Amino acid sequence: MNLERYQYFNSNDYHDYEFYSEGPNGRVSKMVTFSRIPNTNPAIYNLAFGDLNTDTGELDDTVISNNQDRDIVLATVANTIAEFCNHHGNHYIYAKGSTPSRTRLYQMGITSLWQEISIDFEVYGLKDNDWWDFEPNSYNYDAFLVKRI
Repeated sequence: MNLERYQYFNSNDYHDYEFYSEGPNGRVSKMVTFSRIPNTNPAIYNLAFGDLNTDTGELDDTVISNNQDRDIVLATVANTIAEFCNHHGNHYIYAKGSTPSRTRLYQMGITSLWQEISIDFEVYGLKDNDWWDFEPNSYNYDAFLVKRI
C-alpha cells in the first residue's frame, strides 16, 4: 500500500505493533495487536487497536485521542495487517470497534482509503448476522473481516 503512514515497531513475533500519532494533542502511543481467535478454521485473527498506556504497557481501546490524523493512523493499521500477513500468511483478520461509533469510524476510514485497500485486500462487513462484500457508502456494518488477496 502506498499511503502516508507512521513508522511502526513490531514485537512478539510480528503480533504486536507500536507507533506514535502526532498532532495537536501531542505524541500519542498507539498499539495494534493480532491474536488468534480459538477454534477457527480457517484461522481468524482478532485485530485490537488503541492507545498504549505507557505506565501499564496495556492497550486501551476506549480512549479518544482525537489527534486529527485519522487517515494516517488507519493507513498505519492497514500496513500492520500487510506486515502481519507477510510473516504469518494471508489469514482472515477480524476487526470491530469497542463501541458502535468506533466501528462506524473504522468503516469511514475503510471507505476513505477504499481505492488503496481494495487493491490488496478482500473486505467483508457483518450485517444482520451475515458477512457481505464491503460496499463503501452503503450499510452500517457491525464488524469487518479482511483478507489479503
